[in-house]
Amino acid sequence: MKGIARRARGALNALGLRWKIAALLALGCAVVAVAIGILVHQARLEQVSTGARSGATAQLVRVRQLYELTGQVDTAGDDGTEAAIDAPGLPASLRSAALDGQRTTYLDMGAADPVVWAARPVGDHVLSVREPLAQQAAEMAEFDQQLVVSGAVVVILAALGGAALASRLSRELRTAAATARRISQGDLDARIDHPRPPGGRDGRRGKDEVAELAAAVDTMAASLQQRIEAEQRFTADVAHELRTPLTGLHTAAELLPQSRPTELVRDRVLALRTLTEDLLEVARLDAEVERPDLDAHPLGTLTEGIVQRAGCPVRFVAACGLDDTLVRTDARRLERIIANLVANARRHGAGSVDVRVAGPVVTVSDQGPGFPEHLLKDGPQRFQTGARERGQGTGLGLTIAFGQAQVIGARVELRNAEGGGAVASVHLPEA
Repeated sequence: MKGIARRARGALNALGLRWKIAALLALGCAVVAVAIGILVHQARLEQVSTGARSGATAQLVRVRQLYELTGQVDTAGDDGTEAAIDAPGLPASLRSAALDGQRTTYLDMGAADPVVWAARPVGDHVLSVREPLAQQAAEMAEFDQQLVVSGAVVVILAALGGAALASRLSRELRTAAATARRISQGDLDARIDHPRPPGGRDGRRGKDEVAELAAAVDTMAASLQQRIEAEQRFTADVAHELRTPLTGLHTAAELLPQSRPTELVRDRVLALRTLTEDLLEVARLDAEVERPDLDAHPLGTLTEGIVQRAGCPVRFVAACGLDDTLVRTDARRLERIIANLVANARRHGAGSVDVRVAGPVVTVSDQGPGFPEHLLKDGPQRFQTGARERGQGTGLGLTIAFGQAQVIGARVELRNAEGGGAVASVHLPEA
């Protein structure tokens, strides 16, 4: 029994909200229809039984009067009624009650041949009347069939009506879910804009829970958009304000005499300038003001040139020779993506860094500890480099690579190799 209930719950949970409401409404209507059908059936059966008993009793009175006048029993009537003295088929309980001086009836509607008996004592004998109820039983069967058909029609109409009413609710909830997904994917301008606001004209809160949910999601999206835009403006403003003094600091550092402290100062100033430029680039990507200069390029030759300009030991591998698949991309932005991936591999990985071209895909791999699980699951996070064993950094390199890839219509995938090491693949659209 528990297994059946568990399977029923599982089947119900697998349905959509619209069909759940329709099924529950149909089940409720079915229960009500069965209860009403039983009550109506019992009332109708009681009515038929009372009429049959009254008719049999009246027939018994007529037969007794005729017996007292003539001394004879009218054994058969026109309607199939049978009267007899000490009838052999008389039920034992009815015979016993009649011999005790009672006039009573006996009804059997469940038998194959439904009948009603009426009996009374006549001296030391029992005068009885037997009346067939085949017609009444047929009428009851037809009546029960009509009840079943009517109940089924009511349940079907209730299910259809419930499905129709729930369709609107389901559409509104699906719209809210789709809008929430768009917001989670970065579309902060997405809004549900429910046609029925939760507050009425008089300012009182309405009773539409879906409208309240839609208003809450819209409010959350607006608040989130304001916070993110404020953060983006702050990042851009800070980077812009740092740019001018850092330029002067860099110029001053170049004028210092050559020495070990001078090299350290120049190195740190260069690091600050690089960080500032990265912050400005991230701000431009966040603001979605970047416009690519797309053109067809042979990917193998383009990547080979990028690797040669990288200025660090990188092994370039071309599958089956130099693969010059034509791709539609922005060469400058693609160089920025590959350079960031190579720099990330050199900084956080180990061993040699390999750059491979196969079709419209460029793959950068290293032999280090690989990407941490949260980075593979959630993607790159600013100022978060992942696991401690992958070294130190700002976390902006992968962020910029992903952002520039989105600008040029490419896709960056991160994974860990089975034998160890991090693998980053750039999938480009073919020309």
